Amino acid sequence: MINRQWTVAARPQGVPVATDFELRESELTRPGDGEMLIQVLYLSVAPVMAMYMSGESIAQRPPLALGDVIHGRGVGRVLVSRHQDFEAGDIVHGQMGWQTYCVTAALPEDRFYRYSATDLPAHLALGALGMTGYSAYCGFVDVGEPRAGRPVLVSGAAGGVGHMVVQIAKNLGCAPVVGIAGGPEKCAFLQELGCDAALDYRRDDLEAQIRAACPDGVDLYFDNVGGEVLDAALENLAFGARIVLCGSIAEYNLDEPRGPANYTRLRRHDASMRGFYVYNHEAGFAAAERAMADWIRAGTLRPVQQITDGFEQLPAALMGLYSGANTGKQVVRVHDEGET
Repeated sequence: MINRQWTVAARPQGVPVATDFELRESELTRPGDGEMLIQVLYLSVAPVMAMYMSGESIAQRPPLALGDVIHGRGVGRVLVSRHQDFEAGDIVHGQMGWQTYCVTAALPEDRFYRYSATDLPAHLALGALGMTGYSAYCGFVDVGEPRAGRPVLVSGAAGGVGHMVVQIAKNLGCAPVVGIAGGPEKCAFLQELGCDAALDYRRDDLEAQIRAACPDGVDLYFDNVGGEVLDAALENLAFGARIVLCGSIAEYNLDEPRGPANYTRLRRHDASMRGFYVYNHEAGFAAAERAMADWIRAGTLRPVQQITDGFEQLPAALMGLYSGANTGKQVVRVHDEGET
């Protein structure tokens, strides 16, 4: 069997470009003891992948060298298993890399999980019922400690994590729930999801927009962006506000990190700002998956995934994230679920 792989051809200088990627083919090896062969069905696309390509060591993984297969989470079907915890036919999700097949030992640091919500589509294991959903639920609920009837603000609200956070907030009775996105089309999308207000960061008055939507201040801000959007939120905090730092796509390609210019607003409002790393909350993953699956079945949470067909489209899908081309979670289909 031939395995197709996207590898690092060059270090990205800012936003990745086509010449940073190289497509290659290799013969698959048979799984050894403790290993399994997985047919990759879908692959996740997220901004962190460009950081891996740049040579940074992230999530306790060694940095990628030139020629290495690009890191990426996937969902796939186990074809052959010589691992005691998995059987042929299992649908699993975990770190598979940008390739069409994966031979893996499923070591603890690879964090593979069996997909349990088999009545729902497998691609949701890369969205609401996988690490993206765990990030939204654990970050918002466990770290942010939302309060019913209190204002919530979410940046990057039309993205993979953000669009779920706004719906979780609505399910938990937070009000108003305010989303920030770029452009009228994405703001309209947020209103379809149930946002009480949708703010366009491309306008010059974001700070004033937040103040108008949350006149008593923001009780909980879930930040996927960083940069000037975080500054605008810091100017509109309620007493005892919490800020959850999930991502900072506005800063990933800066030569020098940019800290918040007005962090002293935290002191004025007895507020707190806390980062979180989703794998540190692994104990909460099962509860997050159950809650999200129940909301999906009840129709009160609508996971939105932009599914692009074709393994060849992975680089373009990643580059598109930086221009805001995606709505919801960006996923690339590698094999059809019924294909063997």
